[in-house]
Amino acid sequence: MEARLVQIGNSRGIRIPKALIEAAGLEVPLRLRVVEGGLLLERVDHPRAGWASAARELRDRGEDGLLDDPVPTAFDESEWEWK
Repeated sequence: MEARLVQIGNSRGIRIPKALIEAAGLEVPLRLRVVEGGLLLERVDHPRAGWASAARELRDRGEDGLLDDPVPTAFDESEWEWK
């Protein structure tokens, strides 16, 4: 399939047919990068997928505490109260 670059404000773009978007499983956000001979448009994997279940597993094993002991700061020693 061929496409033409079209003016979009100060940029240029292409229109991607809905069928191609659906076939590629594209959703926002997308990653666009230069490759040899052109541009590559690809899905952005969800980098934090699975973090919630991993955190629950840590909690269930009792391993969800802080790695280091808290270090007091000057803020901790001044007078303040929760409201």
